[in-house]
Amino acid sequence: MNILFDQSAPAGAALIAHITSKGDLPQGLEKSLTDGAKAVRFKGNGGQLFEGFVERNSQTVRVAVAGAGDPSADDRRTALEKAGAALSAKYLTSGESALVLDLSASGLSATEAASVLLGLRLRGWRHDAYRTKLKEEQKRTLATVTVVGAPDGTQDAWAEWSAVAAGVEFTRDLVAEPANKVFPISFVEKCQEKFAGTGVEIIVLDVAAMEALGMGALLGVGQGSEQPSRLLAIKWNGGAVGAKPTVFVGKGVTFDTGGISLKPGPGMEDMKWDMGGAGAVAGAMFALASRKAKANVIGVMGLVENMPDGKAMRPGDIVTSMSGQTIEVLNTDAEGRLVLCDALHWAQKEFSPAAIIDFATLTGAIIIALGNEFGGLYSNDDSLAAQLTKAGKASGDAMWHMPLAPAYDKLIDSPIADMKNIGGRGAGSITAAQFLQRFIEKGTPWAHCDIAGMVWADKAGPTWDKGATGFGVRLIDEYVRENVEG
Repeated sequence: MNILFDQSAPAGAALIAHITSKGDLPQGLEKSLTDGAKAVRFKGNGGQLFEGFVERNSQTVRVAVAGAGDPSADDRRTALEKAGAALSAKYLTSGESALVLDLSASGLSATEAASVLLGLRLRGWRHDAYRTKLKEEQKRTLATVTVVGAPDGTQDAWAEWSAVAAGVEFTRDLVAEPANKVFPISFVEKCQEKFAGTGVEIIVLDVAAMEALGMGALLGVGQGSEQPSRLLAIKWNGGAVGAKPTVFVGKGVTFDTGGISLKPGPGMEDMKWDMGGAGAVAGAMFALASRKAKANVIGVMGLVENMPDGKAMRPGDIVTSMSGQTIEVLNTDAEGRLVLCDALHWAQKEFSPAAIIDFATLTGAIIIALGNEFGGLYSNDDSLAAQLTKAGKASGDAMWHMPLAPAYDKLIDSPIADMKNIGGRGAGSITAAQFLQRFIEKGTPWAHCDIAGMVWADKAGPTWDKGATGFGVRLIDEYVRENVEG
């Protein structure tokens, strides 16, 4: 969606939208509009929308008013995004190709106006690449939004938020693509193409390089696939020279059949988004590089495909991780932690991070615990956990702090190896986090974000359509913005 700024509405504008706070209506609206808004009980709540038609200069004009909620509410930013998103949801396939957003009477600040635009842009994303027979009324028509009357500084504020929007969209594109289009090598290629000219450094490890490093856990997951595994690192050095980087690690299982521990057929198609953690890291790195974040940040993605081949791991096999710790693989469908443990270890050895945070669609257990409302947050550092929780609340990528405790360790102790890759039925998401914690070096602040319930939505939400949500990108950006940038 193309967002432009102008001094006044283009001649002949047929669709004009306004933003209003709760309890107000924009000044200067025709009486028919104000009466109509009252008649339908329009209150200006966040995301509420009213529209009507009036005649101006012998032309029929469609006028919309979107509510931005209470200006003093704690969730003001979310409400502003909902206001913008409501306009996209309403007019994306309406037949209208252009919308004028008149902010002259909105009373918004520049940052508030940019939040409206962020919601509008995010809700306008759709993945239509393979839909060849859409009916006319289903086709996307809204292409341009012209902003008039914007407060001073809005364009500068939007320049930053548009970079974040682009990062979310990149993540959604990766997650939405089918597994025959996005697999380890093509994931790397898409990132190499996307990041060209951004100033990042890209590192790619192939199977031979990972074998030389002893990454038996990660490689064990991918050994049953014809698609060779990869480890991808994207480095952005925007902070002080020599300052330790913050590292984000993403699970990138581009398709997960479960391996020999084969998943049930119904719903297996959803496992194309089992690389949602890696997708979030890639999108966040693009956002940070695009807005030239003043921070040293590295994204590391372990990319594999988990298939049931004659060469695949078997339940009962023992693999040796890069750290030297051995793992008894009781279930090949608990594969994400095997990918992450080697990626986490390599990232710590290679970059000596100030903090390391991983993102993964790791367990179904976290969906049982938290549904699709929060991601699960585990950490060995309470300050880091608090920072991520705050960033999640501010960004809308909400996280809930979950427990870690030595008592859970016994659930993954193995009688014949250093550990096993699953515990019992209880505390499944916790034991997965306990497993990962065994690969974190002493003194390194670490957090694990289990986002299995958040990267894909079965129905549209306030700022996303049905499908890939882009969850995690805004959380990472907000965390870096508030805690890492100087």
